[in-house]
Amino acid sequence: MAIGTGASMKKTVDDIDVRGRRVLVRLDLNVPLGAQQQITDDRRIRSTLPTIQRLIDGGGRIILMSHLGRPDGSAEDKARLSLAPIAKRLGELLGRSVPLIDDCVSEDAATVASGLADGDVCLLENLRFHSEETIKDKKAAGDTSLREAKDAFASKLASLGEMYVCDAFGTCHRDNASMLTVPQMMAGKPRVVGYLVQRELAFLGEAMSSPAHPFVCILGGAKVSDKLGVIESLLGKCDTILIGGAMAYTFLAADGMEVGNSLVEKDLFETARKLRLQAGDKLRLPVDSVAAEKIEKGAPTKFCESEIPPGWMGLDIGPKTIEDFGRVLQAAKTIVWNGPMGVFEVRPFDAGTLGVAHSVAGATDGGAISIIGGGDSAAAIDKAGLSDRMTHVSTGGGASLEFLEGKRFAAIDVLDD
Repeated sequence: MAIGTGASMKKTVDDIDVRGRRVLVRLDLNVPLGAQQQITDDRRIRSTLPTIQRLIDGGGRIILMSHLGRPDGSAEDKARLSLAPIAKRLGELLGRSVPLIDDCVSEDAATVASGLADGDVCLLENLRFHSEETIKDKKAAGDTSLREAKDAFASKLASLGEMYVCDAFGTCHRDNASMLTVPQMMAGKPRVVGYLVQRELAFLGEAMSSPAHPFVCILGGAKVSDKLGVIESLLGKCDTILIGGAMAYTFLAADGMEVGNSLVEKDLFETARKLRLQAGDKLRLPVDSVAAEKIEKGAPTKFCESEIPPGWMGLDIGPKTIEDFGRVLQAAKTIVWNGPMGVFEVRPFDAGTLGVAHSVAGATDGGAISIIGGGDSAAAIDKAGLSDRMTHVSTGGGASLEFLEGKRFAAIDVLDD
């Protein structure tokens, strides 16, 4: 399937008979944890339930696998990043026991998997407790020992299942062993997408291939370098690109504006000027900012309608920009949003992001298609209490970003057409 055309050309869980079969399912259960391993946001877990329930109802013997965080191999990290709280929450949501297998490639894993009954569900412990999970194919290509280690790890995982389901959109852009090497090794066995990946590809693919116009993209976040490929890709498709967040100050500084201590990427000034010239009126920058001397809740602020004085930094778009962006969004028919408008985690620098969120919700209420690109954007929508008023909130920040750049996902391409 060509990324950007939707999921219709890939087989889904609806195309396979799972009864009595062991189904290896890659999910993205990388949820945020607070004190005492308490899950602070279970949206990614809940988003996997339709696929899991479909497999249960079909009589499959279900082996779930996921990563969590970036463990360093220490005993402390293994305790902190265990999937035990995820297994518990899954059990609560599914109304059944979901045992956690202590090691994803142990003899115990093989024994439990082979002993599952129809409709049973188990969860493998954090895949990233094994460093082989994250060995990059490019690096492994030049190092035989790394290739062999990754293949050996993937082979043990692949042996657990008779079918493979990918429902981990948040890691579809990665060549992790469980995402790519495992389905490669399961060639000849059914390899399909779950409902979550199907939905993600359908919405993002439709937005990129045949959007209703006006098509408006909102880009925020810290760095232009993180969004450069997206901007270049969208210039020929969008009617307007609204730029917020710290990345806006690289564009403004490149134009010669004083931006004080705002975060800028000086090495991208020339690139920013070229993009402005290429984009013309399509690319809209903030006309005012909320500035402070430090990032701190309740810090003294000032509104800067043009330049930001030395010693101060722009930390959010200002009220005039919120109004300006709102007018553009009010007329939009397709909206894609990736990245916050400021340091939304800290008040009062969340006003711009929340204001734009309400404008997107209003446009959606009026019939626009709104797609929120995961990560901080999704967190901001949740904070605003507006998730239910968006057409689609993605579970994959980095994946949705690379999708918008037009990149192909090998982990999707390898699945059955």
